[in-house]
Amino acid sequence: MTKEIAKQKAKELVAKMTVEEKMTQLLYNAPAIERLGIDEYNWWNEGSHGVARAGTATVFPHAIAMASTFDPELVGEVADVISTEGRAKYNKHVKYGDHDIFKGLTFWAPNINIFRDPRWGRGQETFGEDPFLTAELGVSFIKGIQGKGEFYKACACSKHFAVHSGPEKTRHGFDAVVDMHDMWETYLPAFEKTVKSGVAGVMGAYNRTNGQPCCAHSYLLVDVLRKKWNFDGYIVSDCGALGDIYKFHKFVETKAEAAAVALKNTCDLNCGETYDALIDAYEEDFVTEDEITAAAENLFTIRYLLGEFEEVRPYSDIGYDKLDSKEHKALNLKTAEQCIVLLDNKENFLPLNKNTNKKIAVIGPNALSVTALEGNYNGYASEYVTVADGIRRVFKGAEISVEKGCNYCDEYLNHWSGFQNMISDGIATAAEADITILALGLDQSIEGEDTGFDNDYTSCGDKRTLYLPATQQKLAEAVCDVCENVVVVLLCGSSIDIGEKVRNHAKAVIHAWYPGSMGGLALANILAGDANPSAKLPITIYKGDHVMPDFEDYNMKGRTYRYIDGDALYPFGFGLSYTNYKYVNAKVVSADGEKITVSAEVENAGSIAGKEIVQVYAAYTDSRVATPHCQLCSLKSIPLEAGEKKEVTLDIDRYWIKAVTMDGERVDPDGKITLYIGGHQPDSVSNKLLGYSCLEIEL
Repeated sequence: MTKEIAKQKAKELVAKMTVEEKMTQLLYNAPAIERLGIDEYNWWNEGSHGVARAGTATVFPHAIAMASTFDPELVGEVADVISTEGRAKYNKHVKYGDHDIFKGLTFWAPNINIFRDPRWGRGQETFGEDPFLTAELGVSFIKGIQGKGEFYKACACSKHFAVHSGPEKTRHGFDAVVDMHDMWETYLPAFEKTVKSGVAGVMGAYNRTNGQPCCAHSYLLVDVLRKKWNFDGYIVSDCGALGDIYKFHKFVETKAEAAAVALKNTCDLNCGETYDALIDAYEEDFVTEDEITAAAENLFTIRYLLGEFEEVRPYSDIGYDKLDSKEHKALNLKTAEQCIVLLDNKENFLPLNKNTNKKIAVIGPNALSVTALEGNYNGYASEYVTVADGIRRVFKGAEISVEKGCNYCDEYLNHWSGFQNMISDGIATAAEADITILALGLDQSIEGEDTGFDNDYTSCGDKRTLYLPATQQKLAEAVCDVCENVVVVLLCGSSIDIGEKVRNHAKAVIHAWYPGSMGGLALANILAGDANPSAKLPITIYKGDHVMPDFEDYNMKGRTYRYIDGDALYPFGFGLSYTNYKYVNAKVVSADGEKITVSAEVENAGSIAGKEIVQVYAAYTDSRVATPHCQLCSLKSIPLEAGEKKEVTLDIDRYWIKAVTMDGERVDPDGKITLYIGGHQPDSVSNKLLGYSCLEIEL
């Protein structure tokens, strides 16, 4: 069905409704209209890394982990599986008359906000700190969710529009103030690219931006989204955000006025109950029936495109046996392996001999944690392989011992309920081991969305520090005192510094993110060399004492690799492998119009096969405005056998190497443009860590 036909059918159906019936359809839990053959439909569903909150489904690595693959094609494969499992569930939900929340086909994902500050608890839901990477992965995710058929397989939704990335504690009343340069250079590009790629929905954010609530923002929703970008999909509020308009933002005084200002600014759908007051807004002439009708038509266009009203619904042949199936688990494992970033590997300590009979201790709060595999916005897998479980499976001849050692944050001495002070047990286990795997980090109870509580380490899900929690730091340092061979594995969704003492002692350091239900097996495969690490950091990992700008300051100065002050601990785009790659003969193939094509020869100079992430960065200057240190502008994943050499060709959209003026316009830089090609960004820290500099091309 074409969108034009769907729009016409929606128009004809909505014309048969009373104004009161139309209003009810603008709520996320839209009721049935039996006389018109319309079933109830709940729009709220989640699927950022698997179908969430509705029974068994494949739990893939979280979004920030998938971002570390730097592989749009792989992310698209994952999204395709998510929508397949979503359809499998939907087919049965409809069959058994279940129209409840999390049972529909409108997934409110991906989260394409920029992870601008490493303290933000929801950064784990994003594709990282870079606009280009976020846009590339976001577009691929959306295409995987929505499919290529006549009907949507499922619907994706780009969120949270716009200029949103904390703080969680005050998000319902916070005003994110940002100039047009940063808005158009950093915060809007991923939304622009996903909208122009055909995303079905866009979700507004909780906060205000430059004084206006995002879900009722005349500039963002009307001028930019609807008019400048010609978006004709549906706009939904974040859940409860329309209530914030009058309760916390104090933008208007009443619920009816909040409903009216959102609808007038083309917010079609209310996740919440503020649109209950549309009847009052209508009766008081705050809104017109035409405005209500337009929103209802947008929503029913989506429902027609999903095939809801077809005699034989599309994709009805997708069976329930697809859920967390053998094939999907295989993709899950492959994805998890390609998500894991090797940060340090002193004297090539890794990989370990999988046939070893040595004593291996697995110690830390994430040794046996399932929640640290899941992240947030998760489903429930049919099988979980924790860190300790994976090591047992792969290192079958080793003597494996496991000890928690400490909790994530809190430590209480002489606590009557027990399980609070376990560090001596962790030390004792490490002291007996030949090798200790320290499984440290966080889970969604520590960093996450609006957790509702504060402690010494977090504020409502946002971290207060860039270091490990103190109790984990104490455990890690004590283990390093008693065990020579320590490998640190971090499971978390953000930047964490394990401290100088542990960094200096550890033989290897791995960032495993929230790696999904197969994460423990993927990690063990990396440790054993059954998988060769290829992932790159989609964020900057800062030194723990790095002075960050104020969390509430949305100016990009001092933030992310593009505007960092000082050096990173581990830079964006960095990641080690068990092999080495060499780059030669970089050149410009063509530079006509809005596309530039470059090439280089890449060789696997090591003794084992691997996958290299070829990255292209642009450094450019402009006398009129601040420009990034460098900007990722192209990438490609290249598998290479040992000794193999390939010529790699990459395309660059000039969009990503234009200067952005203070009024938000993209213009050709008036200074020099240099392109850098390599397996990392062109900074001194990456050069030192990887032992080579990127190739340079002058444009």
